Amino acid sequence: MKLTKELWGTSPCGKEIYLYTIENSKGAYVKLSSIGAGIVSVVVPDKDGNLADVVLGYPEPASYFGDGPCAGKIPGRYANRVALGKFELDGKEYTLFCNDGANHLHGGKEGFNTKMWKLVCAEEGEGIDSLKLHYLSPDMEENYPGNLDMYVTYAWDDDCNLSIRYEATTDKATHCNLTNHTYFNLAGHDHGTVLDHVVFIDADVVTAVDNELIPTGAYMPVVGTPLDLREGMLLADGIEAKDTCTPMVWAGGYDHNFVLRKGSAMALCAFVYHEDSGRSMEVITDQPGVQLYTACTT
Repeated sequence: MKLTKELWGTSPCGKEIYLYTIENSKGAYVKLSSIGAGIVSVVVPDKDGNLADVVLGYPEPASYFGDGPCAGKIPGRYANRVALGKFELDGKEYTLFCNDGANHLHGGKEGFNTKMWKLVCAEEGEGIDSLKLHYLSPDMEENYPGNLDMYVTYAWDDDCNLSIRYEATTDKATHCNLTNHTYFNLAGHDHGTVLDHVVFIDADVVTAVDNELIPTGAYMPVVGTPLDLREGMLLADGIEAKDTCTPMVWAGGYDHNFVLRKGSAMALCAFVYHEDSGRSMEVITDQPGVQLYTACTT
């Protein structure tokens, strides 16, 4: 294992941007950035041992500021949407910046994905290396209450397992919903679409949404729809049938929260496979849901 750090550039406000690389004994590696604590590259072998980058990223750090796709980074304070940019907490209403039509998305105008995260520590171990990044979101940043002390730890091992651990503490009641926003293409980032990927998700229902993709509080069964991924489905087949599923029409493809059968146990929730390259990806989590997003296909 090998862990390195290099100066990658400077932010619009003059702060230094660092690029961190964790490489395992097989030559496979992950590149991480201090911009939004983001994943820039994941380079892994195919069935013939050929290495390729399987995530979408930008070659220059400047492209990571203000990018709509939030590529590879951590959105927040609240990933996904807040209806009409408003919420009530402890009897007080808070109004957020609306950057998705009439709604608030991924933390607003300047979410966590735009912030410079600082390296706390890097550890080299036997067959696994890790690094820990930190960001302090001050009280009322983007109009969220409370100072939120945030840490994310990335670890990479000799078996090409990438783990992400989130930690947050606050001095006031607040909303916090964290995720990583990496786009994967197991054929390689320059392959084109992901329509030739098979996706399995262990979920009987998805979170029901309205036409602006705001949760209604109900669940929608996946049976009989292209959202039924319990036996695995080629994404091309699912996208081709999207017009038969109203929530997929609203989303322009897949952009749905699958309610996992495993509940809150740490277990497999999703599996992705690309036949030509032989690459596959297992997603293991202790969270009760997983969001599948393929971008709008309309």
